[in-house]
Amino acid sequence: MRCLGASPTPGEARRHLQTHGIDRSGELDFSTFLTIMHMQIKQEDPKKEILLAMLMADKEKKGYIMASELRSRLMQLGEKLTPKEVEDLFREAGIEPNGKVKYDELIQKITTPVRDD
Repeated sequence: MRCLGASPTPGEARRHLQTHGIDRSGELDFSTFLTIMHMQIKQEDPKKEILLAMLMADKEKKGYIMASELRSRLMQLGEKLTPKEVEDLFREAGIEPNGKVKYDELIQKITTPVRDD
């Protein structure tokens, strides 16, 4: 599912399998996989998820968080990123290591698909 762009949590993956009566050692036919994939994609909204995470960090509702705080959260919470992954993200998103990160701009940059030329 991750190879196809979905990001289910382990709990979501278990629920999908339980819904379709499949245990961990069971096989999954392609039709059922497509159904599960469709359900997962429908429930995901990366822009909303990122915005909620940023709002939790921005207690004063300033519209930005410090890059140092973003770095810390990316490396300590959820699917933890490595220092190199954070550096790559900052470079690609144009984030200065000690600067402010306007989260509406960041969300736009990291959720806009990259065009193949």
